[in-house]
Amino acid sequence: MRILTVILGLLIATPVFAQNFPEYSEVYVNDFADILPQEEEEAIRNDLKELKRERDIEFTVVTINSMRDYSHEGPIEPFATALFNYWGVGNAKRNDGVMMLIAVQDRHMRIEVGSGYGTRMNGPMKEIIDDVILPRFKRDDYVTGIDYGVDHVIHEVSGSWPGEFNSTGAERALGIAKRGIDAMGAWALALLAPFFAAGAALVRRFQRYRPRYCPNDKSRLILLDELADDAHLSAGQITEETLGSVDYDIWHCQECDHVRVENYKAFFTRYQVCRACGHRAVESTTTILQSATTSSTGRKRIDLDCQHCGDHSSAVFTIPMKSKSSSSGGSFGGGSSSGGGASGSW
Repeated sequence: MRILTVILGLLIATPVFAQNFPEYSEVYVNDFADILPQEEEEAIRNDLKELKRERDIEFTVVTINSMRDYSHEGPIEPFATALFNYWGVGNAKRNDGVMMLIAVQDRHMRIEVGSGYGTRMNGPMKEIIDDVILPRFKRDDYVTGIDYGVDHVIHEVSGSWPGEFNSTGAERALGIAKRGIDAMGAWALALLAPFFAAGAALVRRFQRYRPRYCPNDKSRLILLDELADDAHLSAGQITEETLGSVDYDIWHCQECDHVRVENYKAFFTRYQVCRACGHRAVESTTTILQSATTSSTGRKRIDLDCQHCGDHSSAVFTIPMKSKSSSSGGSFGGGSSSGGGASGSW
């Protein structure tokens, strides 16, 4: 029985999939998915360095393409906790580390916190994810989402905003006022944006559905419904409508059978035009083959696959080497997490 207990203890203490976890290149920002421009990455790194210097709290930001790249299928929570513990984020005695993990292709993220926080950070981290980060991630604005999210997490765990750790009371008040003004501007933009969008939609709707007349006999054309217009579309055009990348209107003359085809590209679509068939049905997938470091360049592969004709192309690109000036070597303090924090998806 004693031997069995020892074996079970070893299994629990040993990270089962440790060999599949990425190895960190620094303790602040590990952008394995390569979504952060160099300048933004450096700005975030400086904020995290300041937190470490002023409050001795280790906070690391990690981006990956997919958890499947590391042999993990399922929720992000166990993966984040295991990666946190594998790296040993935070002080070993206080267990006050923080990890922001973003799995871009999985569209899942988590803010994992050290076991020293107990459960008191679960609610605040969830609010930051839902109110600050995800609204921007849903617009594919990962840079701003991470930047603002990092600022709010730093404030939550330290009581100070980046750049204000040693500021006077008046300076802090000024900073709060400035952020309030910025927030009001953001709220005003958020409130006005639907009206602008509605106005643009009304203009487009008017242009789209205004009367058309036959060039042959000047009779008014009839707009066919979605079922009837498929008879006048090619297979590729039907594929585009199915994917939602392009919508087609068919105007028909009942007098002479003249047909007018009009296309409307979707405002937001991830599909590109195919080099082979010419239809907007190409889906792009990026895979990081080797992350860039301060000593070597990285490599990424972009695969283009047409959902209509099946054309496939693939190209490998070089990821620029990270500048040594932004290097932040060192190692984590040996902290651990018991699964505290919050998650979100978009």
